[in-house]
Amino acid sequence: MFGTRFALSLRIIKVELSGMYLKSILWAGVLWACVSTAGAQSAREEIKTDVRLSASNYCAYREPQGVRLTPAPSGYEPFYLSAYARHGSRFQINPNEYREPLRVLQQADSVGALTPLGQQVLAVVDSVARMANGRYGELTPLGARQHRGIAARMYARFPQVFEGRADINARSTPVVRCILSMLNECCTLQGLNPQLQVTTDASAHDMYYMNDEFNRVTRYRGEKAAQASLRDFRSRQVKPDRLMRSLFADTAYVSRHVKAGRLMGQLFDLASNMQSLDTSLDLYNLFTTDECYDLWLRDNYDWYVNYGPSPLTQGKLPYTQANLLRNILDTADTCVARRQNGATLRFGHEVCVLPLACLMELDSCGYATTCADSVAMSWRNYRIFPMASNIQMVFYRNKQNDILVKVLLNEREVRLPVPTRRAPYYKWTDVRAYYRQKLAQAD
Repeated sequence: MFGTRFALSLRIIKVELSGMYLKSILWAGVLWACVSTAGAQSAREEIKTDVRLSASNYCAYREPQGVRLTPAPSGYEPFYLSAYARHGSRFQINPNEYREPLRVLQQADSVGALTPLGQQVLAVVDSVARMANGRYGELTPLGARQHRGIAARMYARFPQVFEGRADINARSTPVVRCILSMLNECCTLQGLNPQLQVTTDASAHDMYYMNDEFNRVTRYRGEKAAQASLRDFRSRQVKPDRLMRSLFADTAYVSRHVKAGRLMGQLFDLASNMQSLDTSLDLYNLFTTDECYDLWLRDNYDWYVNYGPSPLTQGKLPYTQANLLRNILDTADTCVARRQNGATLRFGHEVCVLPLACLMELDSCGYATTCADSVAMSWRNYRIFPMASNIQMVFYRNKQNDILVKVLLNEREVRLPVPTRRAPYYKWTDVRAYYRQKLAQAD
């Protein structure tokens, strides 16, 4: 499968074997996309309104509602689109994420230590574990639909990009859920225009930028101040006593046989991921709104420190995606020079989308603070990397060959850390120069 290319048609898929910390620029008045600071909801309020947002990276992508894109300046038309997307909704990856909480509940039930609610939860966990059996980490039907929808909306919003025999170059990490996400988008696009020249690839050859897992920058996660802050914050957010009393009839049994905080986290992860499974089963009703919010706070801060622009890691972690941003810039330079319409589509993982958004300083993604309790005011992971999350750079030109670019994060326009009088449109030369300089200082 590695290095396999796919020549796509509407009816047939033919397989051919073959040392400086950059301080973030935080734009005044911007929290996120269409959310204004005037009357903006807090994260607690957003999660109270929709508990599914507490799922962090398990949050299922939903089609943006009420989004109206800003028309391009007069005389400019889109001609090229460059994107990086996370795979769509999936099952949990590790079998133990299902088996371990199931085993704990089964053992308690065997000695009569579960309450009636605990027995109901056992039945739900057993059902979900059976549903996931043999499908660990795989794309769900919802995940496929997410990418088909994204492709259809790209085609509708930027028709000039996909006109005629446009070249569509798609790359994926060599992981099945990512490959299937890529194929769902590409097949949708080719169905809308059978003339498209679509090339797909999924190879370890491209992993140095598609998902650079061995980047030396990751060593900054070990900073003592960062680890101490994470331990302290985690300990304040996990409060399992109420949940344990509701599930287990015998508190002595819990103290002897159950790792309460661990079980709470596992059940919360199961509850969070069930929104990706096309099921009516639900575990969110186990948790109070405050518990969901506290567990989200824990996860949000975890992602912020380990992948985001936290000063506790010297703001270095976004640079894990330096190779990816460099590839985006280099490929764009080539496509701009060719003066042909088309798209470059990349499919990977949330561990790339999130730090890339921070590296590019999209809206408040570059927000920097050492205060753990302040992070959620401006930096909320569910706005960045849900299942099928995506960053789209759309390029426009006029008859004088002046190039503008705008960026969409999850199909919503965002601001860039570059001066402009025409936001969300920016001169490509300015954007390119800013990111090239940032990458040069990181080397």
